[in-house]
Amino acid sequence: MNITRLLTPFFAARARRTLRSASDPELVQLRQLKKLIANGRRTLWGDSHHLQQVATYDDFREAMPVTSYPDIRPYVERMIAGEPDILWPGPCRRFAQSSGTSDGKSKYIPVTDDSLRLNHYRGGAESVAHYLNHHPGSRLFDGKAFILGGSFANELHGTAPGVKAGDLSAHLIERINPLVDRIRVPSRATALMPDWTAKLPALVDESIHADVTNISGVPSWFLTVIRRVIERAGASTIHDVWPRLEVFFHGGIAFGPYRSQYEEITDPGRMHYLETYNASEGFFAVQHSPDAPGMMLLTDAGVFYEFVPLGAPDSEAIPAWLTTPGQSYSLLLSAPNGLWRYQIGDVVKVVATDPLQIVITGRTKHYINAFGEEVMVHNTDAALARACADCRCTVANYTAAPVFTTSASRGHHQWLIEFDRPPADIDAFATTLDRRLTEQNSDYQAKRAGDIFLAPLTVTVAHHGLFDRWLASTGKLGGQRKVPRLQNDRTLIDDMLRLNNDQTLKTT
Repeated sequence: MNITRLLTPFFAARARRTLRSASDPELVQLRQLKKLIANGRRTLWGDSHHLQQVATYDDFREAMPVTSYPDIRPYVERMIAGEPDILWPGPCRRFAQSSGTSDGKSKYIPVTDDSLRLNHYRGGAESVAHYLNHHPGSRLFDGKAFILGGSFANELHGTAPGVKAGDLSAHLIERINPLVDRIRVPSRATALMPDWTAKLPALVDESIHADVTNISGVPSWFLTVIRRVIERAGASTIHDVWPRLEVFFHGGIAFGPYRSQYEEITDPGRMHYLETYNASEGFFAVQHSPDAPGMMLLTDAGVFYEFVPLGAPDSEAIPAWLTTPGQSYSLLLSAPNGLWRYQIGDVVKVVATDPLQIVITGRTKHYINAFGEEVMVHNTDAALARACADCRCTVANYTAAPVFTTSASRGHHQWLIEFDRPPADIDAFATTLDRRLTEQNSDYQAKRAGDIFLAPLTVTVAHHGLFDRWLASTGKLGGQRKVPRLQNDRTLIDDMLRLNNDQTLKTT
């Protein structure tokens, strides 16, 4: 029996309903806002911000400040301790741990029952619906879904009984519908294993003989798993192992740097890709068509969105229905996890408005997120300061960027550092810096676990004055000079390395 053929009409109809809703974002978004306000009135946050008096979007803007994680941290800590009705009605027992802000290694995003029901699982269903709407001959449900996720790694103290913290994917896997569990690999126990040195071979063992038709996860992580499966099977491509594999639902990081590597290990004629915008804070958008210029914003999935024109003050935030194609915005969201006008930190560009489609263009701050690690400048500044203290050296300037995974090597971070006083042993310094960075950023720590997915960072020593020479070459040397600390691609660091190599040749 072709189960997918029986289910496809249901999912295709769902996709068409979502598209109809997306054609009227004002009506749909105001409906979402009304529901959020009704729930917010029953909370400490809502009471302190007078949500009882809010009736319109303009009222909402007036009553609610734009927030970031430091603003809500004290409220989240009370939720972790077991207090109900703080940011969202009722108690919250689940928290998604992700990279921290300037006042902590990690941040803990509430994962409420309503956020799971209205948003996270809804987003997953929408992804499948839009895929099947464009691929009516699919056999998606006739095999297994390989869902790759993280684990629980509770570093919290003072938690109420039953409170759990860890990767969002761990919460989703643990709470997934038992019927879905029957058509997925690996087993729940394996999927939630925290030790990747044991987890990776277990993933290979459980999947290598499965009839996998679809995979879901972060591109960099899955690349490592697939290569291990191919190696174990003695195969050339993953389709030699999973002949009915047809689609990769991917998200978390940009897919572009990995596309060519996936094309090398798959049969391109049989493989499809569908991008999602899924974060700890919520599931926000999905690629609704193979030819779509961006991802369609899920306007009816429990979240109310606001957009701040890039470089403008928060007071100029506008709702989704007033956005302009071609314009870049920082994203605010109000959601059923208790986030209110929350700065997620992503910069998106609106590429179409019917339906409203976006592409993620970066972060509001310098960052590296090539492997899902979300390393921020405050992480690297703190790690570098501690490493310098450990190794008794001082730094004049630095920048860092990713080195992407290849068929011959794992990805890692490359640091280019100009020392005032260099360390006695540069290799020992690099090891220390890597360790200090894992202490500052829980996502980097997770990707480095077991030395499997992300290799140790490397340090390249810059010649004295390199950064000044680079700034001069860009016309930016002067009183307001700024060296980009972190880049998510190699454009700038490669320019700097060329200058550094030229200086090396001149001195030899």
